Amino acid sequence: MHEMALCEGIIEIIQEESRKRAFARVNVVCLAIGALSHVAPDAMKFCFEAVAARTIAQGARLEIVETPGAAWCMACSKGVEIKQRYEPCPSCGSYQLQVTGGEEMRVRELEVD
Repeated sequence: MHEMALCEGIIEIIQEESRKRAFARVNVVCLAIGALSHVAPDAMKFCFEAVAARTIAQGARLEIVETPGAAWCMACSKGVEIKQRYEPCPSCGSYQLQVTGGEEMRVRELEVD
């Protein structure tokens, strides 16, 4: 389950930010997770709770904003939204798509005390 390692990385980011900005507690962590990132939001919530225990993020609420997949269709020269890789262009049916977004996972915001 790679979500556990991802959550450990999030906690490291939080701890680094707490040293820089001198906060003692995190109340909310907001993540942006792309539809094409291969990250399961439910698994992230489960893992985050376990990894955050006994850290400054213990008890923090994890909010997840799912961002859509995006691609550029080389056949019809349009930016399109896609739900998964290797699907056809919703505009023209071509499979000549270059993914342009939706692969990311990042910490968007922290609500801290």
